[in-house]
Amino acid sequence: MILDPFQSGETLAMLAEFKSSINEYLQELVYSPVRSLAEIIEFNIKHPDLEKTNVYGQDLLIASEMTNGIPPIEALEMMEQLSENGFEKLMKENELDALVTLGSDVATVLAIGGYPAITVPAGYDSKGMPFGVCFGGLKGTEPKLIEIAYAFEQATKARKPPPNFHLLQQEFLLPYT
Repeated sequence: MILDPFQSGETLAMLAEFKSSINEYLQELVYSPVRSLAEIIEFNIKHPDLEKTNVYGQDLLIASEMTNGIPPIEALEMMEQLSENGFEKLMKENELDALVTLGSDVATVLAIGGYPAITVPAGYDSKGMPFGVCFGGLKGTEPKLIEIAYAFEQATKARKPPPNFHLLQQEFLLPYT
């Protein structure tokens, strides 16, 4: 079952939190041509080629600006309920230390409930693109997740330096261990 992010409240909360966070961040900058989300949107409208709005659009920015900057209580309560009755219940009923998934798509589900996650390299596909595995757990299980991720890395040795890393290492004098 795939949840509609608007129905679960995830997107509503994200849009509201983004507006308040970006406005706060921009206000703290010493120099910036924009000081609010509204000014970012205006800048993008005036400079569509520079900001590639024809490619990326700015629908989410506009939707965020339309919020009052405070996540709806109902949305936050719905996300908490989904987390407790979903992921948390699964972990506790099955006495699991961690959830493991290929890639990091599950990170959104974990983030909604404030659960920790760690992604580590797992290998390379047929085209040489790296991919990882994500380990997630209940609140307070960060030490256990780090142990599991470290053990996985030691067992697989999947982490490899990128091609031509030796050239970067020489250019920037980076030690590699």
